[in-house]
Amino acid sequence: MIRILLKTLILYFSLTTILFSQIISSIDITGNKRISKDSIIVFSELNIGNEYSENLINNSLKRLYETNFFEDINITFNDNKLSIDVIENPIIEKLELIGIKKKSFLEFIQDNIYLKERVSFNEFYLNKDINLIQNILKTNGYYFSTIQTSLIKNDDLNSVKLKIEVNLGEKAKIKKISFIGNKAIKDKKLLEIIASEEHKFWKFVSNKVYLNETLINLDKRLLENYYKNRGFYNVEIVDNFVELNKENSSFNLTYNINAGNKFLIKNLSLTLPDDYLKEDFTNIDKIFDKNINENYSLRFINNILEEIENIASNRLYDFIDAKVEEEIVDGNKLNLNFIVSDSKKYYVERINILGNYSTIEEVIRNKLIVDEGDPLNNLLFNKSINEIKSLNIFKTVNSQIKDGSNDNLKILDITVEEQPTGEISLSAGFGTNGVATGGGINERNFLGKGINLNTNLELTEETIKGQIEYSRPNFAYTDNTLFTSLRSVDNDFLTLYGYETTEIGFSIGTRFEQYENLFFSPELDFLIEDLNTNTTASSQLKKQEGSYTDFYFNYGLDYDLRDASFNTKNGSITNFKQQIPLVSENNEISNTVIYTKYNELIKSSEMVGKASLYLKAINTIDGSDVRVSKRANVPYNRLRGFEKGKVGPVDGSDYIGGNYISTLNLSTNIPGILSSIEILDFNYFIDIGNVWGVDYNSSLDKSKIRSSTGIGLNVLTPVGPLSFSLAQPITKASSDKTESFRFNLGTTF
Repeated sequence: MIRILLKTLILYFSLTTILFSQIISSIDITGNKRISKDSIIVFSELNIGNEYSENLINNSLKRLYETNFFEDINITFNDNKLSIDVIENPIIEKLELIGIKKKSFLEFIQDNIYLKERVSFNEFYLNKDINLIQNILKTNGYYFSTIQTSLIKNDDLNSVKLKIEVNLGEKAKIKKISFIGNKAIKDKKLLEIIASEEHKFWKFVSNKVYLNETLINLDKRLLENYYKNRGFYNVEIVDNFVELNKENSSFNLTYNINAGNKFLIKNLSLTLPDDYLKEDFTNIDKIFDKNINENYSLRFINNILEEIENIASNRLYDFIDAKVEEEIVDGNKLNLNFIVSDSKKYYVERINILGNYSTIEEVIRNKLIVDEGDPLNNLLFNKSINEIKSLNIFKTVNSQIKDGSNDNLKILDITVEEQPTGEISLSAGFGTNGVATGGGINERNFLGKGINLNTNLELTEETIKGQIEYSRPNFAYTDNTLFTSLRSVDNDFLTLYGYETTEIGFSIGTRFEQYENLFFSPELDFLIEDLNTNTTASSQLKKQEGSYTDFYFNYGLDYDLRDASFNTKNGSITNFKQQIPLVSENNEISNTVIYTKYNELIKSSEMVGKASLYLKAINTIDGSDVRVSKRANVPYNRLRGFEKGKVGPVDGSDYIGGNYISTLNLSTNIPGILSSIEILDFNYFIDIGNVWGVDYNSSLDKSKIRSSTGIGLNVLTPVGPLSFSLAQPITKASSDKTESFRFNLGTTF
């Protein structure tokens, strides 16, 4: 009896649930004009047969509002019938963004805002876009900009015409940059370190003189790294703040620095996995021995980590993680333990290029050493980033490694910030060599393809030179650089060398990396030259008067092992160039070798020694005389203390140059000298050189080794760089003309 009763109760509650449950039996849509009923149902994820609940309706409302198609939505449920009544947002019929004249800047903003033509209008997204535009403007120095919007509605079509009007105003100039706190380093040195610059009238082409949040953040990193490279382990850039000068739309920028105390390195150690050979890393131990009790340096740590990666890569330990553990001991000393561990093998799933709104993506991808599908190698990836920076068309290049779709896949994000790449320059200068003027137009990223297009005109007392140069990387997707130039030169060397020439030349060539760090540059060079000598020239020189047509094959080999192309501290670069005549009346063949070695003499001192060897030989294939205009003269910057061109063999009163040149230049910069003024470079040098060989009269050859020593100084002045050299000849020939003091002043504006 009880069993029958229980079955009856279960049946009763089941029938009651069915009869009284709120099941959606139909869905009715009203108020829609553009958006179809089916689309609304899809967006809502509501279906006939769903059990009605408050949670179900709330989730549907959220999904419908997220489409941005609707201004208002009302959902009701009655007698198992669901009704959705909507008011659609108007569609943007026309969008005008005015007030920004620079096309690339305008396109960047248009690409990043949400509201566009044929997109539903929404006040929320309008306010969001206005905030975005204001932030972009501030990033580019427009802190005083204003934005106004106007809206014209068309109720019949449920559309709007939106106008966003931007008044850029003046850029916010940086009037003064100050440093407070425990700096330990002079303000003038800190000003050289940071990217931001004080506004000066001669710097009007620089964007660094305007307040820029990106640059400020970069400044803080640069300052922090600079202090850490000098032992200040606990340095902290506490804050930076700006002070508005409303009367002249400028700011005072202040950095608060807490340097703390210097730290020394007490112990250095290297921890390797058990299956690694200790002898593979003996070079690390040698470096450790030299740096015990030296100042802590962030650069030193990064160099060690890079050296570990290099050794691992060369010894086929392909996938490693290297990190350093730092332990403070004895108050101001550090124990540094470099830990190497096996890393999981990762592959590059995808490489994203971001921020290139005017530069074609292939220009950037052409510089990548790693590719999609390759094993991830941090060393090669970092080299790729440096290659992109070497294009010199981006303000910043940042990278990020993110997780991919699988555990063994990574996504590489490369974000670039573009900068103006076009330059118009006018220059004027004077010095002991006379007056020089010139001008030019240079575009480093022509058509967004990384093409360098350069035109320039140079006027000196002896030379008028006009030139057009074109250089295109990754020509025809070959990874090769194509370069060509057209030049016209008028040289009046009657006083210097006893002759004058008029030249028209054309060249075309390419450059590519043949092997790692070895670059090959073949070139074809066509030249037409008219040569005249002065009335006092020797009979041998007068025989060379006339017109010449030359067609050369030139090639160069560059072996670059420098740690950096600019501000080099260590490494070497070797350059070899040979010129071979294909069609020539004189058949001159020339060979030039330049070897330059750099070495940081004192660690972390920025004191760099430099040695440069220069060798050149020019002869004719058939043993005839080398044309006087092709003879070699010592470059003036390789033998200071002597007048330009007034060294070497002399025919009568004419300095005719030689068949051979050799020079050796030894120099070192001396940081910290004259730090009260803005010194770019203060250096001590020794120059040794000789020019010899006269093919038509060996008696004219003195074969005397020349040498000099002196100091050089470069100063940044309000009107441009001012360079001095004070040199004292040590050895010379009786016919040489000496010049102890030389200066040059000029500017580009």
